[in-house]
Amino acid sequence: MITFPITDPTLIFFVVLLIVLLAPIIMGKLRIPHIIGLVLAGVLIGQYGLNILVRDNSFELFGKVGLYYIMFLASLEMDMEGLRKNWMQMGIFGLLTFIIPFALTHWMGIQLLHYTPIAALLLGCIMSSNTLIAYPIVSRYGLQRKPSVTLSVGSTMISLFISLVVLATIVASNSGKGGTIFWMGFAMKFAAFCAGLILVVPRMSRWFLRRYSDAVMQFIFVLVILFFSAALSEAIGLEGIFGAFFSGLILNRYIPHLSPLMNRLEFTGNAIFIPYFLIGVGMLINVRLLFTGKEILWVVGLIAFFGTFGKGAAAYIAARFFRLPKSSGRMMFGLTSAHAAGAIAMVMVGMELTDKNGNALVSDDMLNGVIIMILVTCIISTLVTEAAAQQIILRDQELPEEDIPGDDDEKILVPVKYPEYANRLVSLATMMRNPKLERPLVGLSIVYDDEHMAKNQKDGRQLLDQITKFAAASDVPMETQVRVAANIANGIKHAFKEFRATEILIGMHMHMDVSNKFWGQFHQSLFNGLNQQIIMARLMQPLNTLRKITVAVPSRAQFEPGFYRWLERISRTAGNLDCRINFHGRADTLELIERFVVNRHSELRAQFIEMEHWNGLPDLASSVQNDHLFVIVTARKGTVSYKNAQERLPEEISKYFSGKNYMIIFPDQHGDAMDEMTFAQSQHTEQNSLYEEIHNWITRKIRNYKN
Repeated sequence: MITFPITDPTLIFFVVLLIVLLAPIIMGKLRIPHIIGLVLAGVLIGQYGLNILVRDNSFELFGKVGLYYIMFLASLEMDMEGLRKNWMQMGIFGLLTFIIPFALTHWMGIQLLHYTPIAALLLGCIMSSNTLIAYPIVSRYGLQRKPSVTLSVGSTMISLFISLVVLATIVASNSGKGGTIFWMGFAMKFAAFCAGLILVVPRMSRWFLRRYSDAVMQFIFVLVILFFSAALSEAIGLEGIFGAFFSGLILNRYIPHLSPLMNRLEFTGNAIFIPYFLIGVGMLINVRLLFTGKEILWVVGLIAFFGTFGKGAAAYIAARFFRLPKSSGRMMFGLTSAHAAGAIAMVMVGMELTDKNGNALVSDDMLNGVIIMILVTCIISTLVTEAAAQQIILRDQELPEEDIPGDDDEKILVPVKYPEYANRLVSLATMMRNPKLERPLVGLSIVYDDEHMAKNQKDGRQLLDQITKFAAASDVPMETQVRVAANIANGIKHAFKEFRATEILIGMHMHMDVSNKFWGQFHQSLFNGLNQQIIMARLMQPLNTLRKITVAVPSRAQFEPGFYRWLERISRTAGNLDCRINFHGRADTLELIERFVVNRHSELRAQFIEMEHWNGLPDLASSVQNDHLFVIVTARKGTVSYKNAQERLPEEISKYFSGKNYMIIFPDQHGDAMDEMTFAQSQHTEQNSLYEEIHNWITRKIRNYKN
């Protein structure tokens, strides 16, 4: 027989999961953000409601993890380039969203609630800080990188940090330790904390992610960094959420937004930890206090009104000052107006303090008022954020976009052969893919029609299953096919037409026993026999550890029909990796590239460096490091941007860029029908391919005979 409150761990977890499952369904029917449903469910099942569950250690543990997760994901998904460009705006908004609520609440506490100056200071700290309780709404709408969201997340951390410093001042002065030595020690510890993480975590992350590709190990490594940073933050006298946020900023560029690792982090947080936190917040709220008399209503009303009004005033003043739309100001207000666990933590600290007469600094009315205020501000925050997100979505749909050829023409074919390399190709294709089109990637395995065909087909299916699971971890669908062919290049071409693909992303051979030629067995036949874009990549390390992309562009590249296609793919890759990108080319070509980047990918950290002649390609070798990606845009013979110097490309890459990460792009060419010259070249290519196949067949027979 079940007794209440429930103490059995299995039933506790069952009730929590049931709430997480049903809250979105019920709130969706009522058109209310489901976050409110989780908080209200916590109120209902808690000791102040139906007393179904007790807020035990599991809620303490998972709730704290959930709070850390919210701050960590917020910083992990921030637009770092927007942060660098708008750090002054973020600082201004952070000061506004702290000072205005602090001043209003402090005045209200003294004049209207007749609190002591120290108690009013504590109340000001509580209301000037905030919790990103509505951030999951932003994630659901995919608005994490909007300027208003970036400003809100950054200002949240600034206001929280200032509030914690003021709180530390109150505690230190109350205990008689608030002297110069105390603050010097705090400043030294804070500086050591920031410097230590900035110096150690990036190096450790690059080392680990390059050597260990196991999904579970990478996930655990990120959590270790998260909680180690949070623990260090608490050790120096700050709340752990500051350390969680700071670690997310450092790891931001090592965990691309479109990656399996990011998907696992978001999934785990949104499915378990963050709902646990929201339910736990609701269990702290005693709604019965609202019916104990008019006094508590007066206190709750004043605290909620002045705190919320201050946050709203700061948001709309900042939006007006920065010339942002009203919907952005509403988003800033919604994200910064909620108070949750941080407010509880601060008021609990205040309860341990006493004034000069030995009375508790926090009265019962203040404690109850803050607790009820949490529910009120959470409801306001989620409703405002939901409305603002919908307005921003509608606003963006109304904005005209420059029409770039190939925007809606995208289906990437990824031929794979080696298991240890296939995931990197799929990861690169995911970076280049336009998620708005929701087109699947096409995975292809070509096997020879020989005596080993059955075994190779089985291995090919296993490899395609591997990359399908890898892509699914990033919510990217895949179509796959194992194809039997006597000629690899022809097999890829036929699959290309069958799937109606628009481009091919294929790996450069890394196994010297396969071919001693630079292009391998069939690459040359492939790019000579297809007019569509072909990208050949040689990736020596994981993409998320790359720090820079260097692109060499030939003169007259802008006159090729595939100019904007490859430029869009490279720009998406640089944006998703959050790394610098340098374009090298002629002035007239760079002018068009810069215009495209500014209009379409303004967040990129791009530089445009003039390269007078294609002969200068080897000079770039000194600037390309092992953790860079070198991209060469080349051309097929007879095309506008082709030049004789490109004939030396294999020798130059082998000599100057050996061991580096590089990518060779053959852009789209005009037309599907071949003219006489192209037809003759293709016939010659097919003959060469046939000769190569005969040679390879004889070689295999001789090798089998010797064995």
